[in-house]
Amino acid sequence: MLKKLRRFYVKTLRKWRFLPSKLYVKYHYEYFSGKKLDLDNPIDFNAKIEWYKVFYRPKILTQLADKYAVRAYVEKKVGSEYLNELYGVYNTPEDIDFEALPNKFVIKANHTNGHNIIVTDKTNLDQKKVIKQFKKWLKKNQYFRRGQEWAYKNIEPKIIIEKFLKEDDKNTLVDYKFYCFNGKPKFIDVHIDRDEDHKQGCFDLDFNVLPFGKSKTYKSISDGIEKPSNLKEMVKLSEILADKLPFVRMDFYSINGKTIFGEMTFYPSDARRAFYPEEYNKIIGDFIKLPKLKNGQKVITEID
Repeated sequence: MLKKLRRFYVKTLRKWRFLPSKLYVKYHYEYFSGKKLDLDNPIDFNAKIEWYKVFYRPKILTQLADKYAVRAYVEKKVGSEYLNELYGVYNTPEDIDFEALPNKFVIKANHTNGHNIIVTDKTNLDQKKVIKQFKKWLKKNQYFRRGQEWAYKNIEPKIIIEKFLKEDDKNTLVDYKFYCFNGKPKFIDVHIDRDEDHKQGCFDLDFNVLPFGKSKTYKSISDGIEKPSNLKEMVKLSEILADKLPFVRMDFYSINGKTIFGEMTFYPSDARRAFYPEEYNKIIGDFIKLPKLKNGQKVITEID
């Protein structure tokens, strides 16, 4: 009975996203992990991600989490050739000239997670319906919508439209997500067949399957997949772009051997999904060397 009451209590408070961060993340972590969070000594991966939300707040994270503003960072660090082609960026959806767009394209919100539309045939697009949907997107704030993911809190909402990407021999894109710790990629979280039969697997930097996965809710890539021809390039780009950051997940696509930047993420799955087997949550958590608060700092505002 006490456990059920506690669960109900935590479930209720987890929805109160207006709570102070140090208090809120404790309920958020407990709700999804079933464990108590010690912010003074976080151990496993998601516990450290919760710490990251509260205490690691350099201003540049806002730019890097912004799916539009991050393009300038990528261009400066590695070059514009790794960016997907941008068709337009809009503050209001009424400004979108659908007639000028190609038949296929991708629409995204720059400031949130999961707000995107893949258009494969423009003639079937209900423009009035999607404009209404975009207006709802622009009113969302990821910080209050999810689990107080700080980097998204101050992003100015926009709608961006990019080129539709497709590999010649695949129906859907393969996502290559490089987990980088102190500027060094350690492993790759790979997702395939998202639209048909979503599967996931973790690989080392030589593209060997590792003995752990990201969330049991995904089907596992058990037999491996073909190693991308540009793997070394993606590893190198991850290292350059992740420089000096305690942790970041760097996402790329490989389009017929060409590397295309996806996004940078500081809070994978909003610290909701655990690795499995269970022991890997601590093993991977040990990769994150959290910076120290100095001289009475309440939050860290500079990258060392």
